[in-house]
Amino acid sequence: MKLVIKIGGAALDDKQLVGTFAKTIPSLVREGHKLLIVHGGGAALSRTLKQLGCETKFIDGLRVTDSQTRDVAIMVLAGQLNKQLVAAIGEAGQPALGVCGGDLRLVLASKKQQPDLGYVGEVCAVDAQWIERLWAAGVVPVISSLALGFDGEYYNINADQMASACAVACGAQALIYLTDVPGVRDAEGSVIRWLGVNAISDMVGQATVSGGMLPKLQACMSALKRGVNRVRILPASCAEVLPGFFTHPIDYGTEVIAS
Repeated sequence: MKLVIKIGGAALDDKQLVGTFAKTIPSLVREGHKLLIVHGGGAALSRTLKQLGCETKFIDGLRVTDSQTRDVAIMVLAGQLNKQLVAAIGEAGQPALGVCGGDLRLVLASKKQQPDLGYVGEVCAVDAQWIERLWAAGVVPVISSLALGFDGEYYNINADQMASACAVACGAQALIYLTDVPGVRDAEGSVIRWLGVNAISDMVGQATVSGGMLPKLQACMSALKRGVNRVRILPASCAEVLPGFFTHPIDYGTEVIAS
């Protein structure tokens, strides 16, 4: 099976959790799965921006990114966090290679127009041949959420949307979002075990979901509509269940389904 796993920035702040996640990767590879890891880094990026005296602003869960914020994002996402995650996976016994979307022109993007968020892009193309070549070499690609624009500029990409685009491009059977929340909650605050895509618009309209969950659910819908069979939002604290994802029932998180 081809499996794309996105791990969120808040989860990357917890070294123990990252270690637990990294230890699942060799098991999944031994089972014959081809893995692609996509990561964000919003928490570390916000923290670094604050240390530099830069203001952080979000609109509908997406970070407004001026040129300075974009340059800091390259440093934090493609540098520090990407290499730390690659190191953890390597220590667990699985060769991994860290890249950003600009490397090999792997992910190309255009500037997001509505709303204008500065250097924030939308994925236009993913060159899956490089992913396939790395898989053939026994390597797990670890991609940070930055892409290269057709204008030669780097663009900050929402990591949930990056993971969705990569899953579609490489023909993944499943897409898993590891997050710092238990799952998608209903109006009463209970975690929804099975969420049909047709119910998402109503939840957005009623403000049942907001903030960072908005682009995440949009990314889930896009993946399902474009051929990914399974999409699950899973608490990162339960990462140890990943090796049984295809063979055992999982009692955590929210499965988004195409109905």
